[in-house]
Amino acid sequence: MKKRILIADDELNIREGLAAAVESEGYDSITAENGSVAWNIIQKQGADLVITDLRMPVMTGSELLEKIYSSYPTLPVVVLTGHGSIEDAVKAMQNGAVDFLTKPVNLDHLFVLIKKTLRGRDIEEKNLELQRELENLKNKSSYSSIIGKSKKVQDLLDTISQVASTKASVLITGESGVGKELVADAIVNFSDRKDKSFVKVHCAALNSNLLESELFGHVKGAFTGAVSDKKGRFEQADGGTIFLDEIGEIDKSTQIKLLRVLQEHEFEKVGGEKTIKTDVRVIAATNRNLEEEIRKGNFREDLYYRLNVVNLKVPPLRERKEDIILLATHFLKQFCEENNKKIEGFSNQAMAAINNYDWPGNIRELRNCLESAVVMCRNSIIDLNDLPPAVSSAGSSVDIVIPLGTTMEEAEKTIILETLAYCKGNKSKTADVLNLGRKTVLRKLAEYEQ
Repeated sequence: MKKRILIADDELNIREGLAAAVESEGYDSITAENGSVAWNIIQKQGADLVITDLRMPVMTGSELLEKIYSSYPTLPVVVLTGHGSIEDAVKAMQNGAVDFLTKPVNLDHLFVLIKKTLRGRDIEEKNLELQRELENLKNKSSYSSIIGKSKKVQDLLDTISQVASTKASVLITGESGVGKELVADAIVNFSDRKDKSFVKVHCAALNSNLLESELFGHVKGAFTGAVSDKKGRFEQADGGTIFLDEIGEIDKSTQIKLLRVLQEHEFEKVGGEKTIKTDVRVIAATNRNLEEEIRKGNFREDLYYRLNVVNLKVPPLRERKEDIILLATHFLKQFCEENNKKIEGFSNQAMAAINNYDWPGNIRELRNCLESAVVMCRNSIIDLNDLPPAVSSAGSSVDIVIPLGTTMEEAEKTIILETLAYCKGNKSKTADVLNLGRKTVLRKLAEYEQ
């Protein structure tokens, strides 16, 4: 859809000349002979950018700017002025105008300014739309910490709500960094045990001796350093839920005791003889292929089936591409608040890079990337150079090869035609990608008989 530019000037030749010029660049134009007419057009028809003279009858450009800034603060206004009123033009910029041009207007300067301003407005609107979409998604979701509109995420949330109210053991699988702990949190949040104890154990962080004591507790004197009785995590979680993260890391001895808890709902402390009964729901998570670990003899098959009553597979980011920029917007807002920074969103190039990158570290990597970008960003928009090199290099996934010895004319032709093909024949988009005027692209294509 073409952008509409409103031109307000009391001189007929100027407004008609500017209208013809912007139309030759691929924009729609609409004209007004004074500020009052322009204001009525804005209210009834709208505009994407306004070019206005300062000195006009009925309503001046300054008065028009004041009304626009008050009612439509995101509508960009470019002020035209004679050499004698530059001071007024500077004042207009202080009141909200994006820039001013002196008469007679330099059309090349005008077209660069229009393209830059409209691109900035497009970025702003796109980022606002992302924020609105994110908020709507959170409002609709019964669990706002899992963000995603993709079918895989919505199916995952549906399954979570279905199994949460049961007592069944759940095994959460997925690559490192996909958010398996968030899924465990959601299960508990939806369950009738949400007000009971919820104990988390990261199994890989403890060696086998410490893990057994951590899970089941110990009695005084059970081993060197056991100076008093200690409750284990299963005892602490009685009546509630225990989350065993990285379950594939536990040793065979602990696996046997865990199997007994799942089957008999009882255990003994390390060094103890008293049998302790427990009512605990077990949720486990792993990034390992446990079936492969069973074949290798590293994991008990009977324990696997006890844990895997319900299996929830959390998809990696590369399989839910439509969620990536929503997650990035969520993290951007979070880290802006934490670091007291005001960043409005992402440039088109940064957005393309974030979407194109495969995110092998998944949500954890994306989160770290956005925290770094917010800290390093010096402007109001996250740009390509604010992203880590591995991510920023994904911003352009198409290369144009120019053989050695190609003339400048042939190289230019190749670049324009390859870009036109990449843009699927859209000449306006081709001009935008190459930062050329649409009129220039049309003229070049005519020369190539395209």
